[in-house]
Amino acid sequence: MKFEIPSGAQKILQTLTDAGYEAYLVGGCVRDLLRGVEPHDWDICTSARPEETEDCFAGQRIIETGLKHGTVTVLEGGEPYEVTTYRTEGPYSDSRRPDYVEFVSSLEADLARRDFTMNAVAMDLEGNLRDPFSGAEDIKAGRIRCVGEPACRFQEDGLRVMRALRFAAVLGYGIEERTAQAIHENRHMLRYVAAERIHVELCKLLAGEKAGNILRQYPDVLCQFWPQLEPLVTLEQNNPWHCWDGWEHTVHAVEAAPADLVLRLTMLLHDIGKPACKSTDENGIDHFYGHPAVSAKLADEMLRNLKFDNKTRERVVTLVGYHDVQIPNRERSVRKWLGRLGPETFFQLLEVKRADGMGQSYELVQDRLAKLEEMKAKAEEIVTQGQCFSLKDLNVNGQDVIAAGIAPGPEVGRVLNRLLEQVLNGEIPNERKVLLNLIRLR
Repeated sequence: MKFEIPSGAQKILQTLTDAGYEAYLVGGCVRDLLRGVEPHDWDICTSARPEETEDCFAGQRIIETGLKHGTVTVLEGGEPYEVTTYRTEGPYSDSRRPDYVEFVSSLEADLARRDFTMNAVAMDLEGNLRDPFSGAEDIKAGRIRCVGEPACRFQEDGLRVMRALRFAAVLGYGIEERTAQAIHENRHMLRYVAAERIHVELCKLLAGEKAGNILRQYPDVLCQFWPQLEPLVTLEQNNPWHCWDGWEHTVHAVEAAPADLVLRLTMLLHDIGKPACKSTDENGIDHFYGHPAVSAKLADEMLRNLKFDNKTRERVVTLVGYHDVQIPNRERSVRKWLGRLGPETFFQLLEVKRADGMGQSYELVQDRLAKLEEMKAKAEEIVTQGQCFSLKDLNVNGQDVIAAGIAPGPEVGRVLNRLLEQVLNGEIPNERKVLLNLIRLR
């Protein structure tokens, strides 16, 4: 099979081999080539020591930031290529990074330190593979398997637990049985991993096409860094609207949402407050009154703990807090909510409500889902037509109110908001002449 390798990577491989060293493409780029996907990064490993690599590319621009770990970044054609010396790693005393690395001359020894077999395949300039752990076979089978003893790999670096789940969600691969068992048994290793690193892997996982499968099989892993999930995982929902328990409903809602980080996070956390709000009536029916507000508060705390940026956190918290709000399917109501939330957030809320409904008893929510589509069409028409639904759309402003004799201050805002309310209610048109007249008659 002929593989497309960029000219820059070819030139670096050729330069190293011409100098008498071994040089291979390795890791994710080889995995992607074998999957028939264009790689984003091109990593190269070599028998050359870092100083020897630098000698090979004397006169070219290089970056030495990873030199102590054996990595020299070579800029070829304006593109960066990481060139790393074969190495083995010492013990992981802090369960995050090796205490030291040791340069070696054996490619097999270098590949043996890697996390999963699919990332432990090397390819030379002609496309020939060095594959001591049968990674190519695992790629073909769609299988994630640790290199060597799974427990050792996860105990070296706890983040590998999340990396395995992320790869499974994004690639749609299954996790080999011994590797899966080791993930469950070593999930506690995540306590040694920085929140920022978990954050990155979780975001990629949630964007994956098979995110639902992973959430369904590994809730215990997520509970390691978000213990607030535990009550939801075991929550029973004896209610006509629900055909699944709390966690299965959540997973279905995540699967029903578009692969957008804000929406997937919202669906993961939208019912997190339900266990604290559960009550059962005299007929044995469960209710969860007030759970959106409790969920929003918990979501805010959980997203802060994982170091999410303010914009993402605030949007998710807003959507969680409003996910159960009842919006009448009337133009006036739609305009009001467009004004309150802004178009982007309002349309996201409709997606949230649709995904929530898809995780409920379908025969009961069909009518509700149809009305959501009607509401979305109304909102799109309002926005497209440039109808008034916020103060910035009003055909008068604060200067007009002041010019009419009202002193600068809070009263200006109150006047404008009263006019907006009348326009939204359909009591007056959003016409400048009419609005100015009402201000003067005030």
